[in-house]
Amino acid sequence: MNGNILGGFLGVVALAAAVVAYSAFYQVNQNENAIVLRFGQPVATVTSPGLHVKAPFIESVNRIDKRILDLDIPEREATASDQQRLVVDAFARYKITDPLKFQLSAVTVDRANVFLSQMLQDALLEAIRSSTFQQVVRERRDQIMARIRDQANKQAEGFGIQIVDVRIRRADLPEQNSKAVFGRMESERAQEAAQIRARGAEEAQGITARADRDVQVILANAERDAQVLRGQGEAEKTRILAEAFGGDADFFAFYRSMQAYEQSMKAGTRFVLAPDSPFFRYFEQPNGSPAQAPAPAR
Repeated sequence: MNGNILGGFLGVVALAAAVVAYSAFYQVNQNENAIVLRFGQPVATVTSPGLHVKAPFIESVNRIDKRILDLDIPEREATASDQQRLVVDAFARYKITDPLKFQLSAVTVDRANVFLSQMLQDALLEAIRSSTFQQVVRERRDQIMARIRDQANKQAEGFGIQIVDVRIRRADLPEQNSKAVFGRMESERAQEAAQIRARGAEEAQGITARADRDVQVILANAERDAQVLRGQGEAEKTRILAEAFGGDADFFAFYRSMQAYEQSMKAGTRFVLAPDSPFFRYFEQPNGSPAQAPAPAR
């Protein structure tokens, strides 16, 4: 009986010791810091990883991530200094550099995200209001992002937070403005295309007119040269014929008769002539002399 009571007592003691040990020891990972709280008030900051001891039951541990955290900044519409409306979408990266200050001011990452989001939105709107549309979109984008980061860091320092980077992911015109700009650009491009086509048609007409004129000039020059050559040929022909007629009248008569045969004896041509017609004298007498009448019979 006494042995059972003693065994039960030892078991209770062992269980109590295990509970106390479990409550007294805690582990800190490499990617986090720890704040030891006594009755809800911070009493120690633990930054080294490993196994640590705290007072059981009366102390608790709050773990704070020491990695770089991401924060999306809600899309906002703002007006640049040149009165251009912009829709801006940005994000930030930050880390908790002072766990104790963070614990005392923000308590949780979710609450810190709310505070930081508002800070960054205010800094973003202020930077855009003091910049032109071109500066935000292209010319000074890096400087504007650095300015937003530095301005927000001045306020975030009070929460034990350091903003590592701020990036403007997108900076566009509002949808209705974008449609209007796109429509205007489309109209301008269509007008420009019409002007280019008109200039092309005008140049094409000019080229065609010049080509037609050159063709007419070339044809006229060719016809003129052909007429000159034909005239020269006819003159040379006449000269040769005249020389031939003057030198040999019989040959000239023979040549003219050959030309007459060539021009008149075409396919399908019919002649009604007497066999002894002078037209055929070169068929009977190659020398062209008249045919001799047959001698009368005796």
